[in-house]
Amino acid sequence: MTKIYHYNKPFQLESGEVLPSLDIAYDTYGECNADKSNVVWVCHALTANSDVADWWPHTVEKGCFLDPEKYFTVCANFLGSHYGTTGPLSVNPSTGEKWYGDFPLVTVRDMVRCHQLLAEYLDIKRVKLLIGSSIGGFQCLEWSVMQPDFAEHAAFIATTPRTKPWASAFNESQRMAIEGDSTFGERSDDAGAAGMATARSIALLSYRGGMAYDKTQEDSNPDEASFLRRVLSYQRYQGEKLRRRFNAYSYYRLSQAVDSHNLGRGRGSVEEQLGKIRSKSLVVAITSDILFPPSDHTILVENIPNVEYHLIDSDFGHDGFLVEHEQLNDIILNFLGD
Repeated sequence: MTKIYHYNKPFQLESGEVLPSLDIAYDTYGECNADKSNVVWVCHALTANSDVADWWPHTVEKGCFLDPEKYFTVCANFLGSHYGTTGPLSVNPSTGEKWYGDFPLVTVRDMVRCHQLLAEYLDIKRVKLLIGSSIGGFQCLEWSVMQPDFAEHAAFIATTPRTKPWASAFNESQRMAIEGDSTFGERSDDAGAAGMATARSIALLSYRGGMAYDKTQEDSNPDEASFLRRVLSYQRYQGEKLRRRFNAYSYYRLSQAVDSHNLGRGRGSVEEQLGKIRSKSLVVAITSDILFPPSDHTILVENIPNVEYHLIDSDFGHDGFLVEHEQLNDIILNFLGD
């Protein structure tokens, strides 16, 4: 069951703006042992939540890398999201009204600092494994630099130390779709929902890529001319599915947080910061990932001091970290030596 930690103090964001207080939603699985040596901390991806079992198939199971009989797993919903942590649909204590579009810009570093507050509240000073994929990997990289002794092991999956123009271009196209919805800007929970559905269909192109679409969305009779291609309903279905469960103001802000990601910003070079990571590290890329391709992972492998690298062969693009759970499970268990 999701729990809420209320931090009743001002929280200054990297932008300089201040949130009067924070709610941080989190889930836990399993039991923490006496010396707290079995803690795993999961940082989730863009529109996921703190309930890992809900969105990462076949991980919180016996014999898997989040085995609840073996590990005490913590996952916190990140700042700006729609699933319990302070975000655009939260009430601003200063006004007594929901933030909506007034919710300030947040960065990945802001998200990690929130996680660190929760870790302090839970009296977790060190974890056996810190793991995340995509923007979850961004968080893990930031945390590993901000608090180098926090994680004994760290796993960075389908991720990058700096958001490049290619990924930001997808994000801007999605924001344009949301802005094109005439309701976006209204002080309503449903504002911009239709635009967000279109944005999600754009995002899916980057998450899956051509091989995945051609493999899963081919028509039953591709030789028959038709204006009702199977893939058309798939795009609309995916957009509608997100529209029903998420919020456009959160989606907009989170896409901007992705764009803000740069491990070297204000610190020197990315390479220099990667060299400060002390955890035994695992880098996992996916062969068909067009959002954060294997080439984006080279800088991680070349600069993190104690690192091993694995390339997952998959046709499912960036979403391969969700689909190829058997390959990923074997890699992570071997990495942990369990």
